Amino acid sequence: MPTTHDIVAIGAGHNGLVAAAYLAAAGKNVLVLERNPWSGGGVVTAELTGPGYLHDRFSTGHIFIQANPLIKNDELKLLSRYGLKYIYPDVPFLCVFEDGSSIALHRDRSKTYQSIAAFSEKDADAFLKFAEASVHYLPMLSASLYTPPIPLGATFAMLDQSAEGRELFAIMQKSPYDIILENFENEKVRLFFMRMVSENLTGPEEKGTGIGIFVFLGFMEQYGIGVAVGGSGSLTAALIRCIEAHGGKVLNNTSVETVLVNNSRATGVRTSDGAEYAAKDAVIGSIHPHLLSRFVPGLDAKIARAADRVELSANSCFTVHAALNAPLKFKAGPHANQAYFTELMPASMTVLRQFFDALRYGRMPDTSLLGLVSPSTFDATRCPPGKATLHVWDYVPYSHPDGGPEYWDKTKDPFANTMLSRMEPFFENITPENIIAYVADSPLDIERASASFQKGDVHGAAPYLYQSGSHRPTPDLGQNTVPGIERLYLVGPFQHPGGGVFGAGRATAMKMCEDLKLNFDKIGQQR
Repeated sequence: MPTTHDIVAIGAGHNGLVAAAYLAAAGKNVLVLERNPWSGGGVVTAELTGPGYLHDRFSTGHIFIQANPLIKNDELKLLSRYGLKYIYPDVPFLCVFEDGSSIALHRDRSKTYQSIAAFSEKDADAFLKFAEASVHYLPMLSASLYTPPIPLGATFAMLDQSAEGRELFAIMQKSPYDIILENFENEKVRLFFMRMVSENLTGPEEKGTGIGIFVFLGFMEQYGIGVAVGGSGSLTAALIRCIEAHGGKVLNNTSVETVLVNNSRATGVRTSDGAEYAAKDAVIGSIHPHLLSRFVPGLDAKIARAADRVELSANSCFTVHAALNAPLKFKAGPHANQAYFTELMPASMTVLRQFFDALRYGRMPDTSLLGLVSPSTFDATRCPPGKATLHVWDYVPYSHPDGGPEYWDKTKDPFANTMLSRMEPFFENITPENIIAYVADSPLDIERASASFQKGDVHGAAPYLYQSGSHRPTPDLGQNTVPGIERLYLVGPFQHPGGGVFGAGRATAMKMCEDLKLNFDKIGQQR
């Protein structure tokens, strides 16, 4: 006989855990099944290089979740009861150039102004206008990120009713490249903004992604970057403690094979070993759209075809995690250590554009576009005293041009060494003597770690305008439900609002509470 629960969740990624935790707090008996021996999906911390060195394998700075009522209002008591704690660096983002110059985004706007004015006062004045626009747009943008999305057509129709709305709609359709060239003149300032928005795994010339510059500016200035004490996985641990405190359970090493469907309603799941887990009320599925037809029998053929065609980002991540004998020493000076995210900048706009052009055509770029953090600078729990941790990433094609995805298994260590050697012009101590050990994750490794990261896309699906809002990942699946299959609810980075640490399972929980006749608003009021 199958084990019976009110709610069964497939996958213990942070979004699935968020949805499960809300339902557990609402009084439902919740079971979460995770195929990996660890939980968290992209929000996980592990001793990758050796005992005492804690590395965030994927996400390392929690930006967008800070505005989520989950954290902002502590709705599930993750902060006050379940051990989650954040540090907020004063400098969220820094670009360092090979000549030793740098531009910093501070949480204090006047300091950002001064940093940009060192290159161009005119561009610094333009930044103030951008910052004001970001603050103006932020309430509207953030209000839509943590609830079920309103229909995309209605959103566009609303925007079309005013001059301000039409201006915002135009921004949404442009590329960051268009907007930045229209408003800034100095090449290094332009590169600063280009690099900021390209952290969304898209090239800055992609049409339909222009709003990103305002989103990043608004969030990092208003909320900063949340550095979870003890590692990114501390968010996962707090969510699991919340679920368990309300009588729920997370079961690892349990791979779900199919969703059980009876009379067009999800009634449970079957695992790869043949075990069945019945769900009286609903199933939560962290199921990538490319895999949906494998998991859900009887899925409408039209819905399945659209899901199969969901577009992924052309840019995959390659990540190196290193344990260091001593903290990093920037040639730019000690001020560079004050920033959390640091970008090692290309020499020109042409180099940056050519980098993304190569990826668009599936080629290996001739240069690197390296971003890095050293979390131990801000959180001493990450490593032994006097030592340091390093997390550095580059963008590469998922399919290696010399031999396909599997070729990464042969070449990832040489490529990791290439990345480290390309850091040398920026640092005094990226040396064999300072690197105790490192571990590399290729795009193929990333895909193996989480089924949500198909082809190494850690954001689940490309963030293009036609795959946004209620059309993410498709118009059929954009409400976190599957037409024709009742009580099956979707979560993951491929759903609205997109990849990154948003805590987006809250929207799924709201939808579920509505269908199950539960008062969602009362969950956060519980003592």
